[in-house]
Amino acid sequence: MIIFLYGKDNYRSRLKLNEIINYYEKKNKSGLNLKYLDFTQNSYEDFHKDTQSTSMFAENKLFILKNAGSNENFRINFLGEFKKFLPSKDIILFYEEGEVSPKDKLFNFLKKHAKSQEFKVLKGQELSNWVKKEFEKNNTGIDSQALEQLINFTGNNLWQLSGEIKKLSAYKKEKKHATVTLEDISLLVKPKKELDIFETIDALASRNKKRGLALIHQHLEKGDAPLYLISMICFQFRNLLMIKSYLAGHGLYKNYINALSQKLGMNPYIVKKLLLQVDKFTLEDLNKTYKKIFQADLAIKKGIKDPLTAVDMLIAEI
Repeated sequence: MIIFLYGKDNYRSRLKLNEIINYYEKKNKSGLNLKYLDFTQNSYEDFHKDTQSTSMFAENKLFILKNAGSNENFRINFLGEFKKFLPSKDIILFYEEGEVSPKDKLFNFLKKHAKSQEFKVLKGQELSNWVKKEFEKNNTGIDSQALEQLINFTGNNLWQLSGEIKKLSAYKKEKKHATVTLEDISLLVKPKKELDIFETIDALASRNKKRGLALIHQHLEKGDAPLYLISMICFQFRNLLMIKSYLAGHGLYKNYINALSQKLGMNPYIVKKLLLQVDKFTLEDLNKTYKKIFQADLAIKKGIKDPLTAVDMLIAEI
């Protein structure tokens, strides 16, 4: 079976990913047949080798494949051998954060042959309905004026909204009231500031740990979830790693921003900013950092580390 999860809303896509992983782990207790592969580091050969290995247990395997679309070697080989994977009882899950190009052959194949689910950014009534349902899960309600103000203050950042909903619900339970009001929003929720996540990530990518740590704690104080922050750090360092890896074999492209952006499928403005940072790291540094980000993310999801501690430790190690 092949599953394809993708879209700009990485809050809901990650929830779905975790839901699938948790269901698999309940049915398959050994934990030895759950495989994570990130194709900014792994290759098609790694994937192929794992699919051919024999398990000690009578369990189907679950492969979580991240960033497969950015790896040309994987794309060519997988599409050349896809017939062997379609009837497999193992589960191959492709996970991509962000938009998918309609011209990409791998993603067109996945949309046709996989159980796909796209997670678009929620807007308007869909966003309002999502917020109300999240309050209901916390056994709390919210009146219409408070709902409108909450969304005005936070926008459609579901990571931040989730944190605010939990905080407001806990406050109402303490006060023994069931419904969040406009007064509660004014008291507990800070309006959206000009604090830009990209400014924070730029500080980390520029190796300004002191400023990066200070900005991270401002994000946490205004309600941004630790997993959201880690996902954004991961996004920036994945892009740095892609550029560094490409430049290692095509140095001339450093002087051709448009050509490099086309080759890597990135916005020229983002490429220009990343090129100012990439020389601060060796390729080995970026590989190690990317691995640490992945480990921090996994440690939080599995409950091994407290989220705030995991974020602080990660930043200290970058």
